[in-house]
Amino acid sequence: MDFSPTPEQELLKEAVAGIAGHYGHEYFQEKTRQGAKPDELWSELGAGGYLGVHLPSAYGGGGMGVAELTIVCEEVAAAGCPLLLMLVSPAICATLIARFGTASQKQRWLPPMASGEAKMAFAITEPDAGSNSHRIATTAVHEGGRWALYGTKHYISGVDEADAVIVVARTGTEEATRRARLSLFIVGTDAKGFEARKIPVEIAAPEKQFTIFLDDCTLGEDDLLGTEGEGLRQVFAGLNPERLMGAAISCGIGRYALEKASAYATHRTVWDRPIGAHQGIAHPLAVAKIELELARLMLSKAAWSYDAGLDAGEAANMAKYAAAEASLRALDQAIQTHGGNGLASEFGLADLWGTARLLRTAPVSREMILNYVAQHSLGLPKSY
Repeated sequence: MDFSPTPEQELLKEAVAGIAGHYGHEYFQEKTRQGAKPDELWSELGAGGYLGVHLPSAYGGGGMGVAELTIVCEEVAAAGCPLLLMLVSPAICATLIARFGTASQKQRWLPPMASGEAKMAFAITEPDAGSNSHRIATTAVHEGGRWALYGTKHYISGVDEADAVIVVARTGTEEATRRARLSLFIVGTDAKGFEARKIPVEIAAPEKQFTIFLDDCTLGEDDLLGTEGEGLRQVFAGLNPERLMGAAISCGIGRYALEKASAYATHRTVWDRPIGAHQGIAHPLAVAKIELELARLMLSKAAWSYDAGLDAGEAANMAKYAAAEASLRALDQAIQTHGGNGLASEFGLADLWGTARLLRTAPVSREMILNYVAQHSLGLPKSY
């Protein structure tokens, strides 16, 4: 068992850390406060080939794996710039197109997504369905050589930045189970019948949340992604990478927080001693470090499993759970270590709490992960 990064992964980590570190958290903070996007950082990552590091080289990608994309996500977050859109555009959408897209869809979307020139959002969540994808009500009707979509999607990230959205819609019902037969569609944000409205949320992040309304949203035959009726099976090819990127961003936030806390505890002197010399400060930070490294270890296992073609569902869910919990503990303890300064804008910690807390709920809640582990890992009866 070799846990050492490959030489290529070491070079990747160094290169991405250099780019993200050049921008840093102050840049990220300023963009967020202005309501702007970190376009310069995104573009530089794309130009370097890092947003498409996991995509086929034939379409402008790096020809590597999801493990390398987790490195990109983690290093960017560790520099204080957690980019939530990386969960969606490179991890879910590009992966789905690379796996199930037609030759023309791959040629149309993968090269500009790899270079950072195009972005995609992903829409599965609905107001009345929640985590139960079988209750999806958004419907796609095939008529007259076209598709027409009707329905509503809720809490969809980054629609204002996206050129298109991959929408999960009902295209039929299974006779035996009466469950929805789902399909995937690539919907341009400029499509007829497509409307997006921003949802106000108390999170300091450049990515905004939207409700999408689809009212006779007209699509062509070639906007169907993959096989009609196989959307639920197909979408899980993108959801495991999504969980891995969520874990990677959480790990990056945790690393950023512990680095800040350790530096502060080393130099902040009270009663003639650095506060980090006191076990009341040192031990909680040590616990946070241990938990963070355990989460990173599970993330490595999950990414390796996915790239090796193994069933990565269990490890991906566990990695996402562990990383979200460890990130919150690390960030909270970093804030506590700074005392009142932990809430001061100049120290760059408290503004990340909303993002770290969000990753405990999304892209899959901790409760649904516990349901998965209880059922699939422990063999317990299904609870829902």
